Amino acid sequence: MAVRAGFGIANFPFDKPKSWFEWVQLLERYKVDSVWQTDRLVSADPYLEAVSVMATLAGCTERIKFGMNAIVAPLRDPLVLAKQCATIDYLSNGRLLPMFGVGYPNAIEWKTTNRDASDRGARSSEIFQLLNMLWTQESVTFEGKFYQYRNVSVTPRPIQQPLPLWIGGNADAALKRTAKLGTGWIGGITTVEQVAHAINLIRTESTALGRTIDDDHYGTSLAFRIGTVDDPVVSQFPLVRRAGIGDEIDLRPLLAIGTVQQIIDRIEAYKAVGASKFVLLPIAMGDADVFDQTRRACEEILPAIQT
Repeated sequence: MAVRAGFGIANFPFDKPKSWFEWVQLLERYKVDSVWQTDRLVSADPYLEAVSVMATLAGCTERIKFGMNAIVAPLRDPLVLAKQCATIDYLSNGRLLPMFGVGYPNAIEWKTTNRDASDRGARSSEIFQLLNMLWTQESVTFEGKFYQYRNVSVTPRPIQQPLPLWIGGNADAALKRTAKLGTGWIGGITTVEQVAHAINLIRTESTALGRTIDDDHYGTSLAFRIGTVDDPVVSQFPLVRRAGIGDEIDLRPLLAIGTVQQIIDRIEAYKAVGASKFVLLPIAMGDADVFDQTRRACEEILPAIQT
């Protein structure tokens, strides 16, 4: 089982736009596996739009893979989304890692866009079916409850065949959806026990459906800081201040803050239950801090955890 780690950001932590590209180029020089962008369409905090970010990375990098962590599928048009992903994968020579979720029921996007969150799971299931079909078939006809297509073609199709379809989310419904329609799963900020439950459930459900998901296609996101909980930036980090999902959640116990060895030990605990893909989110603000945390993680943490 191959163990790989990438880096991601939630809100924009840099001092200037150019710093984003310099950070990605730093990751590429360190031969980091992947880079990820969190998807938030409505927020008072500055979040980059995830699909646009993927397009820029296709042109300014040569080796690193990149993904969205995770696109809220029912807020997007499936045909446009399929075309965007196919184009980006084609232009990047097969380096896109598309990841999708159904969104949180109380997230602000539903209210502000006058959408009904109650059908987001069923709508997402249709979207995932459509994405798989549009990425692989010459002509797609689909008759669903939410979407109806007639003889639709998307070309050029993705370089990767099949293009991966990672699914996020920790609820059992999301895990069962992964087993039925996905090619991999990455959890959000979760406990080791939640990750173990997710992997076991997906494996059980996919086996019952006659499907197989690769052992190295299970992972989790982990916000980290080499330092202490008393560092001022910890209280400012958006995942601590508010989750942005309409619910009050104290994520502080789930953050990996401490010495290099303590963070390595935390990751090893996830590996022990079957996780092999990690999205590391630096708890840092400003260019100097983000770059310092990233360099230290690349030099001191990744060599100890990756295979």
